[in-house]
Amino acid sequence: MKRAASLRFILSTLLTLCAVTLPAQQPPPRAETVADAATLTVDRIFGSQEFQAESAGPLVWSKRSATYFTLDAPPAHTGASADSGRDLVRHDLVGEGKSILLPASAFIPPGAEKPLKVGAFEFSTDESRLLIFTNSKRVWRRHTRGDYWVLDVATRELKQLGGDAEPATLMFAKFSPDGTRVAYVRANNLYVQDLRDLRITALTTDGSATLINGTSDWVNEEELGLRDAYRWSPDGTAIVFWQFDTSDVGQFHLIDNTSALYPKITSFAYPKVGEKNSATRVGVVSATGGTVRWLDISGDPREHYLPHLEWSPSGSQLLAQQLNRLQNTLRVMLADPKTGATRTIHTETDAAWVESENPVQWLNGGKDFLWLSERDGWRHAYVAGTDGRRFTRVTQGDFDVIDPEAVDAAGGWFYYTASPANPTQRYLYRSRLDGGAPERLSPAGQPGWHTYNISPDAQWAVHTYSNFTTPPVVALVHLPDHRVVRVLADNTKLREKIAALQQPATEFLRVEIGGGVTLDAWCIRPAKPDAQRKHPLLFYVYGEPASQSVQDAWGGKRGLWHRMLAQQGYIVVSVDNRGTASPRGREWRKVIYRQIGILAAQEQAAAAKALLARWPFADPGRVGIWGWSGGGSMSLNAIFRYPELYHTAMAVAPNASQLLYDTIYQERYMGLPADNVAGYRDGSPITHAANLQGNLLLIHGTGDDNGHFQGTERLMNELIAHHKLFTVLPYPGRSHSLSEGKNTERHFYTVLTDYLHQNLPPNN
Repeated sequence: MKRAASLRFILSTLLTLCAVTLPAQQPPPRAETVADAATLTVDRIFGSQEFQAESAGPLVWSKRSATYFTLDAPPAHTGASADSGRDLVRHDLVGEGKSILLPASAFIPPGAEKPLKVGAFEFSTDESRLLIFTNSKRVWRRHTRGDYWVLDVATRELKQLGGDAEPATLMFAKFSPDGTRVAYVRANNLYVQDLRDLRITALTTDGSATLINGTSDWVNEEELGLRDAYRWSPDGTAIVFWQFDTSDVGQFHLIDNTSALYPKITSFAYPKVGEKNSATRVGVVSATGGTVRWLDISGDPREHYLPHLEWSPSGSQLLAQQLNRLQNTLRVMLADPKTGATRTIHTETDAAWVESENPVQWLNGGKDFLWLSERDGWRHAYVAGTDGRRFTRVTQGDFDVIDPEAVDAAGGWFYYTASPANPTQRYLYRSRLDGGAPERLSPAGQPGWHTYNISPDAQWAVHTYSNFTTPPVVALVHLPDHRVVRVLADNTKLREKIAALQQPATEFLRVEIGGGVTLDAWCIRPAKPDAQRKHPLLFYVYGEPASQSVQDAWGGKRGLWHRMLAQQGYIVVSVDNRGTASPRGREWRKVIYRQIGILAAQEQAAAAKALLARWPFADPGRVGIWGWSGGGSMSLNAIFRYPELYHTAMAVAPNASQLLYDTIYQERYMGLPADNVAGYRDGSPITHAANLQGNLLLIHGTGDDNGHFQGTERLMNELIAHHKLFTVLPYPGRSHSLSEGKNTERHFYTVLTDYLHQNLPPNN
């Protein structure tokens, strides 16, 4: 690969604070040479498909038979091209049998020459019709707006939904329970379309730029996962839906300067901490249209959140959840869909915050529901009764239920992921719904990271296994014996590529930082560190409650980049401070309450000092840190608050001031800004910018709707005011993921690599 010398002006010390001036004549680009197959380079990792991992899917389970469905390219001998589409294939779960349910030609619309490019598909309950999602467009994080077609499996008649709607404007289409109608959202209104005569009925008509029916505003989508915000009743006679009124919510504006001759401005409601939220309520409407019946939920609709909602199996009641704005009290309510009357049957409280990850899972025909709680210090599963009295624990022991995976109601089992002995790993367990000891199902001989896509009857699963040094293997397994039925993706070629590399040393370790606190960490370093020469130490950090970085799982391209740095002489380390989403108990995760950016920075610095004392081959004069999003913020706090320890920081899409972030996320962990003035001040990197002594690289997409470029601009002003030199690289129009645009990923990692080589050189 060629690392263009034109990048040097971005990465060199700025001549006049933040002003960058190109030299009149640039030297020729420097070539990135590859010695052999054993040596990793940025070009090999990000500029080619050489290390691309295989995956399996998309896979859709049948709810009527022991089969699953995939979209497969036609066999090569048929002479099909890339534009020929894909066959819908039915696979038997027992044996190797498979058959083409619908050939690619069945997806060709009337009058067209090519089949639809199917982005996703769903069967009606009786599997006689197929709902097809195509021509999708991204809405913030995901492709949730597009076109929908219905294909009759028997007659192969293909009909487009939406009538005369503009292309790619329908969202979240779903079959009615009897499969004769489809509901969807368009332009913030709900519609039902009859599949027999294609007649469209508007269920709401008040949708507008500020009034949203059936889908979500930005902040509820981002922080509570609310996108598909309506539900059919079990008998198909009614629909319950969320409504968000964003009027009077502060508008944020993204400016796109590069797509056209004049700037394009995208505006959307974005409530920053302490500011006004959307007014949220829930209504029930007949599937044939009519007056909306609003649920009687107490309190100011702008001062609560409604994260989960579901019909009871009989359709006679609704189960709704309400979080207060501080998110330390979660009320579970039963509602009468005919009258809107509600009553509270369960309340969950926490001195810090209550997690909202409790989607409704019915048990015992709707008499009970599954519930997750940290009330005993660990995240455990409970059976809660709709009578408001029954509440019994399902899982037992000093460990956390990480994720609920499935319920086998017939067999009386609850399946979940957990890792009682090692919080850096993940395994599948099951427990009796009536209590009892946990039973591990993941193989004992496969230490690492196990994920599962379990069939509706909990008898089968698509199992993906990897660890820190082994790429994923995807297999169909039978449960509970975990017998492998067939391998769906083995990544043999990728494993061979990895085996041919010069292997750095890798290890997982625990770091004692004092006060009885021990942190989990991983390390990638040169196979034979040179105690005489010493090596630079680079930390990869996240550090906030939304995730953990110390995982015994395949790290993909970013993990390979860290390996490349180790090949070049760097020691790369990641440490999970307290407060990260590690399965080490409630106290571990919630000790960070009201001190985001403060406690984590202290513990990261303590870990760095402990490792420098442990490793004589690590150079205390060359310590760096980098991270993305919350990790970008943590990198800033590290170099600003501990300038004597960290010499270089690379902060990607950081949040320089917590006052600029959204209500739901920041208030959950910090409280309201008026009640935690010191915490918001001291936890925000911008407060400590005057302390900068080392090298700082700021990278941010100007189209970032999540952690806004605004914060980086404010930080730039603060650094300039204190006469601090730094480097900034804005990526025009890119979002929080920096994934848009030709060559962006390769360019981004080239920038990081070059900056490290200049400011944290590996060969001193």
